[in-house]
Amino acid sequence: MKLKIIRNEEMYDEALTFVSSLMDAKPGSRQAEELELWSLLIEQYEKEHHPIEDPDPIEAIRFRMDQLGLHRKDLEPFIGQKSKVSEVLNRKRPLSLPMIRSLHSYLGIPAAVLVREVTLATVKKPASSKPSGKSKRRSNRKTASVS
Repeated sequence: MKLKIIRNEEMYDEALTFVSSLMDAKPGSRQAEELELWSLLIEQYEKEHHPIEDPDPIEAIRFRMDQLGLHRKDLEPFIGQKSKVSEVLNRKRPLSLPMIRSLHSYLGIPAAVLVREVTLATVKKPASSKPSGKSKRRSNRKTASVS
């Protein structure tokens, strides 16, 4: 297949098919070089037409924990005490800058992923008690004018 810029989905599909035929190319061969060049062209097309957003920070942490076989307790050195780890993973507390730095440095999670805004869970507030009659009475009280 002649090397060319990928301009549409049809060309993209053809390129993917062609690249899959080159996957067994021997290193250093002409086919291996073609594979590398086509891979760059495909990557560029995908960046422009099929962008992939960074994952949610909490999902990235959970994924990394799963990869490394970590438990919540293992995150305490990076996030803080058990309650903080729980709050972060349950979306009740945002990641702080020190947490982001630690998770990036020690777990290898890209900082660009960790700094994304986390959608926090909505916390239900306890039912408020009825307003006392005092405030109601005050608002209904007429003031007497002094002459």
